[in-house]
Amino acid sequence: MEHVIESLIRFWQFTGFANASWQHLLMILIGVVFITLGIVKKWEPLLLVPIGFGIIIGNIPVFPGLQVSLYEQGSVLNILYQGVRQGWYPPLIFLGIGAMTDFSALISQPRLVLIGAAAQMGIFGAFLLALAMGFTPNEAGAIGIIGGADGPTAIFLSSKLAPELLGAIAVSAYSYMALVPIIQKPIMLLLTTPKERVIRMKKPREVSQKEKIIFPIVGFIATAFIVPSGLPLLGMLFFGNLLKESGVTRRLAETARGPLIDVVTILIGLTVGASTQANVFISATSVKIFLLGLLSFVIATTCGVLFVKIFNLFIKNPENKINPLIGNAGVSAVPDSARVSETVGLEADPSNHLLMNAMAPNVAGVIGSAVAAGILLGFLG
Repeated sequence: MEHVIESLIRFWQFTGFANASWQHLLMILIGVVFITLGIVKKWEPLLLVPIGFGIIIGNIPVFPGLQVSLYEQGSVLNILYQGVRQGWYPPLIFLGIGAMTDFSALISQPRLVLIGAAAQMGIFGAFLLALAMGFTPNEAGAIGIIGGADGPTAIFLSSKLAPELLGAIAVSAYSYMALVPIIQKPIMLLLTTPKERVIRMKKPREVSQKEKIIFPIVGFIATAFIVPSGLPLLGMLFFGNLLKESGVTRRLAETARGPLIDVVTILIGLTVGASTQANVFISATSVKIFLLGLLSFVIATTCGVLFVKIFNLFIKNPENKINPLIGNAGVSAVPDSARVSETVGLEADPSNHLLMNAMAPNVAGVIGSAVAAGILLGFLG
């Protein structure tokens, strides 16, 4: 009988009930909230559902030594997590993004690339704020990249500069990407006048196939020479776009923008979520990172909109004016921020469609965030 009781006690010690803490339960609740937002609200479900379930996986209380936890060397989750920790997954995501992105709007209106550049001030603004809050330069650089509204870039840079903060940074970046419509719209309305919101922009010109093929080659060479440290992200982004536009690698492009990016998205979401174990994630540092992430989005959106307003002061021909509502699209949340421009524009004038124009700074923001990551990595890495 004593042997049976001892066996039951030993079994109990290995269960999650015996090892659970309120922190574990809180993180599991957060995981459920993420899943709910993804399914019910349809806020970035391809991101929030895997991350939410990953948070639950990572916070099932596990008896140490079982070799199943994400942070235990050799466990299955630990091996899958190496794609995040070593920065393998983000370039593959960029390959898929390149293969599904149409740069025509940017090619036809190259001046709008400046909006994408202006929105990157969110990255450097958050970097300075993080330094002021006591983070080291490497940690501040990793936190600042959240302002690029680009989860893969945030993971790539934080894995190089501040791997100990990777979980909090990644979850913060993806969370705010899902909240882009909620964060950006009030800022856009606050910073623009009713007259500015109804500015009509010229329809982008038709771009030839030759231009579409030349762009990723020239674009990659130009940006890679400026920031060689951004090579993994920029190279895969432009290579994926070349596969799409060349016309002779259709199967490769479909694989990159379909099965490949889907598999990597599942793995990156699940393992990033699982990395938020309660004993690692719940801290004052994580709260600061989430606050700085929000501020970086606010700064990026504000700078994008204000840049357009200032730029318009130097444009004499009214027909060439830029609607400042597309300023928010300079962040690289593709195509969500461009859709916000379209939605807010239609509310001001139901016949004024801004989506195609907004896509130019939006895709410029993708390039800009990768360049900004390369700059930070070059200076801090």
